Amino acid sequence: MNELLLSLMIPGIDIGTDSPGDVGVTLQLLFLLTILSLAPGILIMITSFTRIIIVLSFVRTALGTQSMPPNQVLVGLALFLTFFVMSPVFMEVNETALQPYLAGDLPQDEALDTALMPIKEFMAQHTREKDLALFFKYAKLEKPDSIEDIPLTTLVPAFAISELKTAFQIGFVIFIPFLVIDMVVASTLMAMGMMMLPPVMISLPFKILLFVLVDGWYLIVESLLASF
Repeated sequence: MNELLLSLMIPGIDIGTDSPGDVGVTLQLLFLLTILSLAPGILIMITSFTRIIIVLSFVRTALGTQSMPPNQVLVGLALFLTFFVMSPVFMEVNETALQPYLAGDLPQDEALDTALMPIKEFMAQHTREKDLALFFKYAKLEKPDSIEDIPLTTLVPAFAISELKTAFQIGFVIFIPFLVIDMVVASTLMAMGMMMLPPVMISLPFKILLFVLVDGWYLIVESLLASF
């Protein structure tokens, strides 16, 4: 019985550190695991995902369809739109940093700095100077001469709040036509004396019809892509 249990046990992983090569492999493995654990936060904070998912959420809220489309659909669409928008940046990172590093032409620290440059350029392009100056002011840092001199600890939060403002501006514009429909339906029901009938129930089909007639998803995605 004991022999059977021993045969079913999961074998342990022996990470050897007897030679410098083993130490390097161990550190690379730990670095990879760390990156994978931080991947969701990195995806949200340094890519276009934040703006896209907020705008899509505003669309669903403005329509008043509650859970339609489901969260999984919105997140999936936001992910693929993020990959589409960020594909030039990812390709540049692959060509200038990842492939030379894998080929042994770049050391790890230099490859990391090279990989961060396209991402920094993307974030700096979509970050307001006012937001960036806010963090430079409280960090008591001097004004940078180039994008390379901007630390990530300053650029990432500035980029995040800039994306939030842009997403809310787009969301406000999305809300206007649906708000007009709600006001017209509510006024009509009140004039007819049907105050007990929920206006949202009556306006929902009209909002969906308007959204379908104007090809709303196409316009939303086109506006998002144009904003980048």
